[in-house]
Amino acid sequence: MYMVVLGLLLLILKLAEFGPVGNWSYWAVLWPFALAVIWWSYADSSGWNKRREIEKMEDRKRKRRQDNLEALGMDPRSRRKR
Repeated sequence: MYMVVLGLLLLILKLAEFGPVGNWSYWAVLWPFALAVIWWSYADSSGWNKRREIEKMEDRKRKRRQDNLEALGMDPRSRRKR
């Protein structure tokens, strides 16, 4: 995501011909987009994105279960009162 933001910033500076970026070639301005495509293809092929998605889903399930137990008064961390 950072590479896309950097690429957009450089592209805007190039189109506005602002500062030294206005004199750069388009190849120099567009390289962050190429790096972003390479990163996304690596992250998808390695399964990195899917693992992060599964971890987030598991965290949500854990939190939802904990909230439900607390709402029922069955907090497993507290000592049982008899």
